[in-house]
Amino acid sequence: MTKTIGSRDWRWQALLWHFFLWTIVTAQIRYTIPEELNKGSVVGNLAKDLSLGLSEIFERKLRVASEAGKQYFSVDAGKGELLVSDRIDRETLCGQSATCVLPLQVVVENPLRSHRIEVEIKDINDNSPRFPTQEINLKIPESVAVGTRFPLETADDPDVVGNSLKSYTLIKNEYFGLKFKNEKNGISAPELILEKLLDRENMSIHKLLLTALDGGNPVKSGTCQIIIDVLDINDNVPIFDEKEYKVSLKENSTKGTYVLKVKATDIDHGFNGEIKYSFGPRTPEAVLSIFDIDEKNGQIILKGELDFEKSPSYLIDLIAKDKGVPEMEGHCRLQLNIEDINDNAPEIVLTSKPSPVQEDAPSGTVVALISVKDVDSGNNSKVTLHLNKGSPFSLKPSFSKNYEVVTSGALDRESVSVYNIEITATDAGSPPLSNKKMIAVSITDVNDNPPQFSQSSYNVYLKENGVAGSILYSVSASDPDAGANAKVSYSIVDSKVHDVSVSSYVYVNSENGSIYSMHSFDYEKVKVFQIVVEAKDQGSPSLSSSTTVHVFILDQNDNAPAVIYPSPHAASHLRVPRSAKSGHLLTKLTAVDADSGHNAWVSYKVAEATDTSLFMLNLYTGEVRTKRAVSEHDDSSQRLIIEVKDDGEPAQSATVTLSILLEDGVSEPVSELRHKAPDPGKKGGTITLYLIVSLASVSVLSLLTLLVLAVKCMRSSASGATCCMRRTSSDEHKKPNRNLQIQLNTDGPIKYVEVLGGDVMSQSHSFRSCMSPMSEYSDFTLVKPSSTTDFKEVISVLDASLPDSTWTFESQQVRRIITRFPKKE
Repeated sequence: MTKTIGSRDWRWQALLWHFFLWTIVTAQIRYTIPEELNKGSVVGNLAKDLSLGLSEIFERKLRVASEAGKQYFSVDAGKGELLVSDRIDRETLCGQSATCVLPLQVVVENPLRSHRIEVEIKDINDNSPRFPTQEINLKIPESVAVGTRFPLETADDPDVVGNSLKSYTLIKNEYFGLKFKNEKNGISAPELILEKLLDRENMSIHKLLLTALDGGNPVKSGTCQIIIDVLDINDNVPIFDEKEYKVSLKENSTKGTYVLKVKATDIDHGFNGEIKYSFGPRTPEAVLSIFDIDEKNGQIILKGELDFEKSPSYLIDLIAKDKGVPEMEGHCRLQLNIEDINDNAPEIVLTSKPSPVQEDAPSGTVVALISVKDVDSGNNSKVTLHLNKGSPFSLKPSFSKNYEVVTSGALDRESVSVYNIEITATDAGSPPLSNKKMIAVSITDVNDNPPQFSQSSYNVYLKENGVAGSILYSVSASDPDAGANAKVSYSIVDSKVHDVSVSSYVYVNSENGSIYSMHSFDYEKVKVFQIVVEAKDQGSPSLSSSTTVHVFILDQNDNAPAVIYPSPHAASHLRVPRSAKSGHLLTKLTAVDADSGHNAWVSYKVAEATDTSLFMLNLYTGEVRTKRAVSEHDDSSQRLIIEVKDDGEPAQSATVTLSILLEDGVSEPVSELRHKAPDPGKKGGTITLYLIVSLASVSVLSLLTLLVLAVKCMRSSASGATCCMRRTSSDEHKKPNRNLQIQLNTDGPIKYVEVLGGDVMSQSHSFRSCMSPMSEYSDFTLVKPSSTTDFKEVISVLDASLPDSTWTFESQQVRRIITRFPKKE
């Protein structure tokens, strides 16, 4: 019947829950069921016993929880019955306990209540008695007295109370009966009692059947078979066929070799007649490690190695023992003789350890002492020795079987630092036996090798303006000697570079051969120099060698072009007549660069002009000419700012300012300064003629000067010599702005001659002849005019380290520049 609860009742109930949370009511209900009920069997009506309607079972969520951990029961929600949900084995749950109760907790909600239910499991006779083993084996001697008891194993029945084990029965026989012994736990243990004397010869085996019965209904049973072996009385001793056996065996017999088979007999039966063989209890361990006996058949075999030198014979006690009780044993002796063979190789003994030998030791120096022995006798003990071929050592006999190892040839530690001397000893046996021994002899070093550089000379190319203290190069020398004899230190041999000690330029790390610069190098001052580095070992006496390091300074673009004419420091004004035509030559700029090669190539460019349409500037010659005819409308005051830039990377430049005055009535310059529209054919021919005349003059002057100064220059330092020749003072008074200078330089592989001459306004030029040793001809490089001694310092020599291809290229560029010179009128 379904019950309805009003809203007031629910509010009241919620208030109660607020104060008391919930109330747990405990009730006790017990059901009793037998074990092994089928699944779904009804245990009891929970709804009825708990006074619950069928509708409340679902509404109040009736559920059952087992305290045993496994759910053996469930609730039928439709009927409210407690059902069996799993197999129940009382023996598994409670063992041998007299009572078996499963506690259950029934929980309902709204309100929450808990009920304790106990289900008692009753035992049924579902187990038969069982013996631990299905067969019991007894060994009883035939001499056992009547009335002797023999305990038997008890059976086990997991059921309890009336269903448990109750009694035992034994199959009827004339020799044995069954008795019971009460144990402390109240269980009766069965015992077998002998009721008649046994006769092994009449019946050696008895088989009985023991049955265990329980108290259930119907009765269940278990059986076990008893097998009794009647044992014979041991009253006979085993006897060997012989009292003493004699056997001979060669000492080189291998493992497993058959030695002998002994035999003993025993007239008893069964275990009393079964014999096992063994060595005597006092047999030494050395014999047991060599020989083995089969305890069943008495066969003796060899399991170790024989050695006549250690033991020429063996006397072994043998025992034959039966398996009776008590055991009986017999004894005999085995005489085993060992036949000697040549089985020992000679032994080489190092009497003294080998001493290190200096590589310059004389022949006959004693290195080590050895001795040789062979435990064999006769010819087998006669030993001969020999060394491996090619060894600079030999053997020298000293006294009986003792020898000296001595040197017999030259030693070289650098070739072989350790000699492994192999000594072979061979006896005179048949077959002969031999043995080898290796002796290591160390060779100590003598300082007989100077340090060797990897190269006889080194070429180092160094850029100028490097950081002082930077590494220039690292030379390395190796010494095949050892220890202090191989430890190399480096130093610089003092020499002169431009009359200055080379040590003021560089220094060398004495330990690793690294060469460092003392200061930054300037190509314009030093182009090439040599460093002689000496490597010396620390031997006594020390040995040394040297190498030459050729240092070539490479030019860098570190000099800006210098404007020689017009002077940038002196204010000058160029006067140009207003009647000047197009191509009129105003002036020619002259600039030089102290650098070399591409770094010394200069070009001219107008940076700023008052009137860009009036004047033009030749890029290579520096000639300033009018681009068009001067008109009356042009300003009388003009200014040109000209930038002179070299061809280096990065490029350097200088500027010069030209102030030009346009005036009326100024006379035309000399005809050679006037410019007319050039004829290409005539222009090339004139320039060629000028160049041929100039080169011929310079060549003649150079040859004459070289011949005159040859003797003087040969006396100068190896790095170079400078010879200067000027005109007489009278000539200087006549032409103070003119001078002639011929300069010979021999820096390393490059030789060149400089011929300087001319004044500021003259059109004469200076030439340099550069002669490369690999070049097929000499290149003449055109240099700008000079008038003072300062110009000699500004002019840079060509880089001696540049390859010949560069010289040729520069010469070609100069020729290209020359061909661009305009024809002078």
